Amino acid sequence: MLKRPFFALHGGWLAGVLVSGTLMASDETVDQAAQSVEAQQAQSVIQQQIDEADDATRSAIEELRHLERETRQMEASNAALSGRLASEAERQQRLGQALDTLSDTRAALPAVEQDMTEQLISWIESDLPFLKAERLARVKPDQQQPSESAERIANLLEAWRAELAYGREVDSWRGRLQLAEGNPREVEYLRVGRIGFYYLTPDGREGGVWDKASGEWQGLDERARRQVRNGLRIADDQRTPELLRLPLSIIANDHAGGQQ
Repeated sequence: MLKRPFFALHGGWLAGVLVSGTLMASDETVDQAAQSVEAQQAQSVIQQQIDEADDATRSAIEELRHLERETRQMEASNAALSGRLASEAERQQRLGQALDTLSDTRAALPAVEQDMTEQLISWIESDLPFLKAERLARVKPDQQQPSESAERIANLLEAWRAELAYGREVDSWRGRLQLAEGNPREVEYLRVGRIGFYYLTPDGREGGVWDKASGEWQGLDERARRQVRNGLRIADDQRTPELLRLPLSIIANDHAGGQQ
C-alpha cells in the first residue's frame, strides 16, 4: 500500500478547512444580506407609513381650513340675516301699530274730509271769481259716483295743489261776461296770479278789472286796456314777459292775509 505524503494529507485537511471556512463565510453573508433586505423592507414599510401619515395629516389640515372658511361664511351670513330679521321685525311692529290705529284713522277721515272741503269752498268763494264753477266742481263731492273718504281726501289734496298753483300763473281764456246792465258778451279774460283779474272785449274798446273790495268790475281807460292786451299776448306766449302797469284787483292787506 502506497503511503501519501503527510503534507498532502495535511494539505487536504487544510483545503477542507478552507472550503469549510468559505462555506461558513457564505452563510454569514447570506444572513447579513437577508437581514439587510428585512431592514430595508421594514424601513420601506415605516417610510410608507410615514408618507401615509403625512398625507392624512395634510388632508386633515386642508379639511380643517375648509371648515374654518365655511364657519366664517356662515357667521357672516348669520350676521346679515340677523340684521334683516331685526329690520323685518321692526317693520312688522310698525305695521301692527298702524293696523291697531287703522279703525281710529278711518273713523276720523270723514271729519277731515269735511273740514278740508269747507276750507276750500270758503277759499274759492272769497277769492277772485275766475273759473269759479270749475273750481267748486273740483271740490264738492260727486253725488252720482260716491267714493271712500280716503279717495275723496286725495282728490281734495289735488284741488289744494291746483289752487296754490293759481297764485303763480298768468293765464288767459275766452268766456262770457254778464254785467249788471246789458246782455252777456264774449270777452277775453286775463288773470295774473291772485292779484289781478281783467277782461277785454275782442275789439279792445272795453275792458275792466275786478275789484274785490266792491265785488264789481271797474272800467279801464285806454292805456290800461293796452296793458291788458299785452298781458294776453304774454299769457299766450306771443310776447316776452314784461312789467304790466295795471290796477290790482285786491289791496295789499288781502294779499298778506293768505290769498296768494
